[in-house]
Amino acid sequence: MKISYNISGMTCGGCAAKVKSALLNHPDVLEAEVSHQEGTAMVKAISKPDQQHLDKLLNKQGDYRITAVSEGAKSIKPENSQKQEFTDQAVTSAWETYKPLILIFLFVAGIAAIGSFEDQSFSWHLWMRSFMAGFFIVFSFFKFLDLKGFAHSFAMYDLFAKQWKGYGFIYPFLELGLGIMYLTAIHLTGTHVATILIMGFSSIGVIRNMLSPHQVQCACLGTVFKLPLGRVTLVEDLLMVAMAGTMLLI
Repeated sequence: MKISYNISGMTCGGCAAKVKSALLNHPDVLEAEVSHQEGTAMVKAISKPDQQHLDKLLNKQGDYRITAVSEGAKSIKPENSQKQEFTDQAVTSAWETYKPLILIFLFVAGIAAIGSFEDQSFSWHLWMRSFMAGFFIVFSFFKFLDLKGFAHSFAMYDLFAKQWKGYGFIYPFLELGLGIMYLTAIHLTGTHVATILIMGFSSIGVIRNMLSPHQVQCACLGTVFKLPLGRVTLVEDLLMVAMAGTMLLI
């Protein structure tokens, strides 16, 4: 019998490992595949596990909640076929994973481009400033939707937030402040320097975790969208650093 579950409370690869370990501790569970990115678990069991028993096992590992989505008895397939099936269900395309981030990027870039014409000529400097204003304001908005959840996820990889949890609660305000400063063009030199320092330091934490075997969830869009921390997050941070440095020099 195979059963699909929704699991809430997972924020990183470590959480997925804990949930998988808890599921496998149930006597009826034979195999389990867990994805923290999708918030799901696929379980192969002798019979349907008792829900209360699963809840107790998960609660021992952390603040996780489990809900059965579907179940069904299927004929036993060769071991390699079963592994491939689990893999196919766990893997999603890059487009589906990063679609929210890509669409936000395109919308902000497009709107910034529309407002970057001066005297019938396109201004790249104005476009970069408008893009960064929109970028910081929009991304801070998603973080404010679940400030506590963002702070928890951010502390999983940001070096400063790991040492001081309060930084995770302040960070969205810093992004919002940078967005407003770029939008109003007040003290641009100081704004550029602040952007380089904040985003540059953030990128260090991203790089360190990219080199770690434990994958965590990116907090760039808060907890609304589950994105893996990786090259896209690093490019996002370094792009802001590069734009701020360019505008600082020209």
